[in-house]
Amino acid sequence: MNDLESRLTRFAIPDLKPPVLPDADVAYTLHDTPIGTMLLAIANGRVVASSFGDEETMTNRLARAVSPRVLRQPRALDDVRRQLDEYLNGRRHEFELEVDLALATPFQRLVLADLPLHTSYGATTTYGQVAGEIRKPKAARAVGTALGANPVCVVLPCHRVIGASGALTGYAGGLDAKRFLLNLESKS
Repeated sequence: MNDLESRLTRFAIPDLKPPVLPDADVAYTLHDTPIGTMLLAIANGRVVASSFGDEETMTNRLARAVSPRVLRQPRALDDVRRQLDEYLNGRRHEFELEVDLALATPFQRLVLADLPLHTSYGATTTYGQVAGEIRKPKAARAVGTALGANPVCVVLPCHRVIGASGALTGYAGGLDAKRFLLNLESKS
């Protein structure tokens, strides 16, 4: 054994394995879907984001609203990704996920909290109807704004809310994504 090998052997650590990072307070991943890349995030086992927002903006929001320990840990989101893929492939009509509206304002929480109860798979409602259901009948535009900033898109089905005329109006993922989702649901 030469001198170099001797020195390296002296410092070698047997069975050296890569470090295992602890679970993040907020785990996230980027997930490519037929409607675009979505940032998915969970905290304490609950979905806090299913968003079309850009990675830096969303992770900063998560760090401010939930915890500064935000790490990209895709494995932690396996179930969320699986359910989202099943939904987008027409094999799932309801999500079995707990949601945390930590990124939502108080008004958004009011609008989003009961959305799945009032908009069933394959059906639509209007911004005005949602405003009436939350006992704010003149707040149709505010409802639209709240839904446009939905931090848990698709899982909380804001895409099922349309204009009073039946027109498709704003969606965070774009109107093509909204059309895709509504067409998907109408086929089942």
